[in-house]
Amino acid sequence: MKYSYSYYSILLVTGILGLLTGCSKPKVVDRGISESNLNADFTIAPVSGNANRFVIAANDSSYIASKWDLSDGAGPVFGKHRQEIFLPDAGSYSITHVAIGKGGATFSSTKPLNVATTDPAAGNLVQGGKFQSAADDVKWTRFTISSPAVQWTMANGKLTATGGSWGHSGIYQAIQVQANKDYRFGMVISGSGATDTWFEVYFGTTQPVQNSDYSNGGVQIAMNTWAGCGNTAFSGNINTIGCDGALAGKNGKIRFAQSGTIYLVIKSGGANLGTSGISITNVELRGI
Repeated sequence: MKYSYSYYSILLVTGILGLLTGCSKPKVVDRGISESNLNADFTIAPVSGNANRFVIAANDSSYIASKWDLSDGAGPVFGKHRQEIFLPDAGSYSITHVAIGKGGATFSSTKPLNVATTDPAAGNLVQGGKFQSAADDVKWTRFTISSPAVQWTMANGKLTATGGSWGHSGIYQAIQVQANKDYRFGMVISGSGATDTWFEVYFGTTQPVQNSDYSNGGVQIAMNTWAGCGNTAFSGNINTIGCDGALAGKNGKIRFAQSGTIYLVIKSGGANLGTSGISITNVELRGI
């Protein structure tokens, strides 16, 4: 079959138009993959008969997910639109609801909450564990083990140990406990990565002494670069990321053989604690 010159011309023009059309910028159509506004407002209602339990409920649930920040150090975590929360410690809290919509858009709302009393069973026995003010700092006693001593500095809701050169020092406080009762210890710890360093927690029955090492009761939980944790940047609860000590892998659960005074001792030392040091906050010992 023969084709005329005009036929091939038509094919050429059609191909060129097709190329031009393919190179043009496509028209953007909004198919509802983003949110322009979400209602993140919520209510807080006390649970009758329990001064430390509250129901937080979003006013609207027409979005993908909710996150809640209870100002307890855990940060915003996924939760339900309506849920019950337990705040065992007396104090002032800021409760924040983050509503997450299409395309990952987020909108938030924050409300204050005052908890008048500490729960007698689950209240935190550690004093000053949030390191928010001088009143917290004074609850801890610093002691030197060897020079150049590791320095402990409180700022921005954290207590940070800095130094190295094989110096060694610690902090401690006395706590009253009951025999054969289950407790859980926890502590948020972070660092930029250390070298030849230990960061250890003890529960001893003897009080630390200046210029003397401490090992009473044995290491309970620790970051230890030789054991494989703390070498690179880290952040989390020491119950989860700590790799050395009697409580490693036990989610912080501990029981004491005798009632009375025990000493919570936290000490650190080594070659280099890292460029930002090792920081702690939200130190807790609670009955469970």
